Amino acid sequence: MKDRVEFYFDFSSPYGYFASLRIDRIAERANRVAAWKPIMLGSVFKETGSQPLITIPIKGEYCRKDWDRLGRLYNVPWVLPDPHPITTLAASRAFYWIDEQDPDLAKAFATAAFHAHFGEGRDISPVDAVADVAEPLGISRTALRSALADERWKKRLKDEGGGAIAKGVCGAPFFIVDGEGFWGCDRMEMMEKWMAEGGW
Repeated sequence: MKDRVEFYFDFSSPYGYFASLRIDRIAERANRVAAWKPIMLGSVFKETGSQPLITIPIKGEYCRKDWDRLGRLYNVPWVLPDPHPITTLAASRAFYWIDEQDPDLAKAFATAAFHAHFGEGRDISPVDAVADVAEPLGISRTALRSALADERWKKRLKDEGGGAIAKGVCGAPFFIVDGEGFWGCDRMEMMEKWMAEGGW
């Protein structure tokens, strides 16, 4: 769709966190809407033969410094959680369940989940931790726990991940604009220029 910017992310991705703080404003400046789409980076790693950045010698140490630097650059709360990375199945399934009912609320939930994890250093992998994030937004803990046990939302997340890989998503954050892919939060300016100029 011409009016969308697809934003693929994993709740355990620091670069995904920093991208989440800017994507809606960038989309709005281009008269578009950002469609947030959580995926599991683990599935992407299996396809690409990659691994979490922090586990890679030399590159991991660089990323630690880079994430600290980005936190200062954007003047936003930032802490590298312990443990890191984590599995974010519960948060991602919760997002799609909320999104079907209220896309704006789903974005608010995603923003709160990112903040809890990277702004406060909280482990958001347990279902109860996800419920702790959702409840202040008016989302029922009971309903959320029931949804997370539903095979429908497990399948939805799996299908979204498979669809992303089929589109060429090879990491997170990843953006798709009119079929054109941009990987990384350091490509957001390029993506914005692409939208402004209609490509090149």
